[in-house]
Amino acid sequence: MPTYLSPGVYVEEVSSGARPIESVPTSIAAFVGQTPELNARVNEAFAVNNWSAFKREYVKEGQRSTHLSQAVFGFFENGGHRCYVVNTGAGGAIVGDASGRKGLDVLETVDEVAIVAVPGKWDTESHDALLSHCEKMGDRFAICDCPETVPAIEALTKVGSVPVPGQPPDQNGEGDGRRPRISNYGAYYFPCITVRDALSGTLINTYPSGYMAGVYARADATRGVHKAPANETVRGALNVTYRVTRDEQGVLNSNGVNCIRFFNRQGVLVWGARTVAGDPEWRYVNVRRLFNQVEESIGNSTRWVVFEPNDPTLWKSIRRDITAFLTLFWRDGALMGKTPAEAFFVKCDEETNTPEVIDAGMVVTLIGLAPVKPAEFVVFRIGQRAGGTEVQSGGGA
Repeated sequence: MPTYLSPGVYVEEVSSGARPIESVPTSIAAFVGQTPELNARVNEAFAVNNWSAFKREYVKEGQRSTHLSQAVFGFFENGGHRCYVVNTGAGGAIVGDASGRKGLDVLETVDEVAIVAVPGKWDTESHDALLSHCEKMGDRFAICDCPETVPAIEALTKVGSVPVPGQPPDQNGEGDGRRPRISNYGAYYFPCITVRDALSGTLINTYPSGYMAGVYARADATRGVHKAPANETVRGALNVTYRVTRDEQGVLNSNGVNCIRFFNRQGVLVWGARTVAGDPEWRYVNVRRLFNQVEESIGNSTRWVVFEPNDPTLWKSIRRDITAFLTLFWRDGALMGKTPAEAFFVKCDEETNTPEVIDAGMVVTLIGLAPVKPAEFVVFRIGQRAGGTEVQSGGGA
């Protein structure tokens, strides 16, 4: 309490006690691979905010496009506004080793990345490395590329395996499997798309991951991360390398393969919103990404809690701040329920923080969310009814 000696008017700034939780960005992508200029910023996570900035850093006159450069171009063309580039250089390896942080490992130092892709890499080892990175970090989502051609559609529903040295490939090898392994942190898209080369302007077939990352960013900006990044136009895509039929998509969709389809009137659209997860709770891309955002936002904005007295006053503050944060999500339509109480709960009290928990130096908060899920199957039930007039009888006057 300050000491006042001279008569007069004194103004004091008093803290309200509230510490608003700020949402972390969800649309910042990272691309790992070879750039046209192989010696530019090798194994460095460098941020670019537009296509021109990328060309200044990674392209010299007369150089040809790479899978990564085309992905970055597609990202910005579809609504992306910021991405990190990791040039793997002449070696091209995306998995780090004991000699230092390389490839995907470089991104472990960049907190703001929310989407990760390794354009053009569709083999089993690359898929595994990409998914493992996102699982380890817990705050980002992988977009896995498909091969340009497959031996059969069924190959996209089987997980590939890595050949064992000394055994014939037909007994223990990649085989016909082309699908990434099960993971809650990634999605898989098929087929490749036909676009104009970002540097030469000629028509080429390219992998979809960069373009899809841009679609994610555009949907996040226009609707929010809770909106599934599907039924969205793929800007710059002039065709697809394979026309998926409805029956084929039925097989692929149930196995976590999102189709990119060409429609005569709409053009090329993203026509799937599933992850490669085995757990139905994490089936949809928007649900996983919504939880990523909520978890990271709460984690970042509640660091003030560390070393505070672990008592009812602290628990009340935690409940207040998280409830206010989740109420905003509910108002934006990200959570299901007519009221906030139906959409989420936040519990931090003597039940979650028993004496044993407090003695262990922990404060435990339980949070439950009811995320909205996409209307994946729209069904109209139409039937016939008998015609004719209705006769109404009634008493006379």
